[in-house]
Amino acid sequence: MFGGGGMNPRKMQQMMKQMGIDVTDIDAEEVIIRTEDEELVFSDAQVTRMDAQGTQTYQVVGEPETRERGASEESASEDTDADTDTDADASAGIPDSDVEIVAQRAGVSADEAREALADEDGDLAAAIARFE
Repeated sequence: MFGGGGMNPRKMQQMMKQMGIDVTDIDAEEVIIRTEDEELVFSDAQVTRMDAQGTQTYQVVGEPETRERGASEESASEDTDADTDTDADASAGIPDSDVEIVAQRAGVSADEAREALADEDGDLAAAIARFE
């Protein structure tokens, strides 16, 4: 987990705890980073969260698969087109992790975050910007 230049990992964790840095491994199934024109998909990533001075930092380690932006959105829309409900299906395609991110960043409830994500077609930045 830590490079440390030869330092004992247990000692490193103890020192970080003394400095108020809490490190947590996250059992992630998939991590997707969306840019303007592509998506980086980490299927077997190691994810670590560090909490320090009220800030959460995430570290993703793994080999990503690159795909065109919209490739997953097209397959998601095909899935929802097969169903007949409208509002329930639109929000069902939004990952809970995205809802949690918007809710935390914007300081709103999960329902408000999910609705904003649905209105913004899953765009995290646009959903957060709605509340600013």
